[in-house]
Amino acid sequence: MRRFRLFPALVAVAVLALGATAPAATAAAKKVEVLAHVNPGLGANADVFAHRGHAYLGSWIGNDCLSSGVRIYDLKKPRAPRHVGTFADAAAEPDLAGTWTEKVIVRRVNSKAFVGDLAVTSIQACSTSSSAFRGFGLYDVTDPSNPRRLSLVATELETRGSHEIYMQRKGNRAYVYTAIISSEHLTSPDGVTPGNPDFRIYDVSDPRNAVQVGAWGAWAELGVHPLDGTAPLNRNHVHSVIVNGNATRAYLSYWDLGTVILDIRNPTSPRFLGRTTFLPGEPGNAHSAWTAKGGKILIETHESFGAPGSPTVGIPTFWDISNPMSPIRLAAFSRPDLLDLGETVHDPKVRGNRLFLSWYQEGVIALDIAKPAAPKLLTQFVPPASFVNPDWSLCVGAPPCSSIWGVFLHRNYVLASDEAQGLWVLRFK
Repeated sequence: MRRFRLFPALVAVAVLALGATAPAATAAAKKVEVLAHVNPGLGANADVFAHRGHAYLGSWIGNDCLSSGVRIYDLKKPRAPRHVGTFADAAAEPDLAGTWTEKVIVRRVNSKAFVGDLAVTSIQACSTSSSAFRGFGLYDVTDPSNPRRLSLVATELETRGSHEIYMQRKGNRAYVYTAIISSEHLTSPDGVTPGNPDFRIYDVSDPRNAVQVGAWGAWAELGVHPLDGTAPLNRNHVHSVIVNGNATRAYLSYWDLGTVILDIRNPTSPRFLGRTTFLPGEPGNAHSAWTAKGGKILIETHESFGAPGSPTVGIPTFWDISNPMSPIRLAAFSRPDLLDLGETVHDPKVRGNRLFLSWYQEGVIALDIAKPAAPKLLTQFVPPASFVNPDWSLCVGAPPCSSIWGVFLHRNYVLASDEAQGLWVLRFK
């Protein structure tokens, strides 16, 4: 989730130069090969996901809420991605005008009601006062060049919709797990009684008839009020969720409450196991998570902007969750010697002993986490900035600029989504 910075504009900082076919050689760039770059043009971009040789690029609200939907790129030739389809966009689906599609997950599903590749995308209203759709959408992308909408699942008008979302198979069933930010607070009838939970589970085995089967909220279950968080935002809400491969654990990034770990073996009755905490002076803001070492290590990222060098700028922390009821903090990766723009870390992804982090205008950061208590910087890739995107104006300094929202590991390359510049296909050597 992109937040506006709280410090004044800074002098523009030089980034790695990119020629017609390859980046200029620098100490960091020598370890990263740019295979391709695709710029969709106007409209701000959000997260990226890949499945069966195709990249799915989400869209963000930006300045003008262009409702660009999810763009699909064929990566058969990773040096020449080809746009083959789009879904959940206002042009093809007018009932989704005034929304943005930040997150998309695709899974192969084999249920009685559906066999094929199923995509779920979060759908949020650009304006809290609008009547635009809120919730998530389910699409058949078995043929990525011909995505077909199967259903829309609505959430309450008091909320903005499904913020971040996850999908996982369990046997011959499929489930969607989603964060409805501040739902417990916004749908409370009187400010004293918990409203509908922020975290919800849907059975989407029949994607034309999704059914909510479970939910969990810290206000109702733990007695933690949504507005009793850390200053200045004071928010305890579910921002995002991931689920392990066999759908037995859910990890809720619960903002100022840390990462909440749930037992979801019975999806109709999620059970609290434990949570992470913050050190005195830390800004809170547990934004995203990923696991490593067979689920024994948790990487928690904090989204918090600040002045360059400020201790409040968001960084990743590392936790031993071998005992989920008592997570042990191992380390924090303090700001490396990067461009020092005061940018926060955003999303983590792991492959083996390598952690890849999207870090907004700091680009993509790769860490060695063979020893999670002592993570080491491997390399950094900062994309060049050449396209002035009027729908995205959060540059530090004067535009143009580049800003990496999401990162995804697919086959032997790394995909990075750029809010202003589109999709990067990279190979880290």
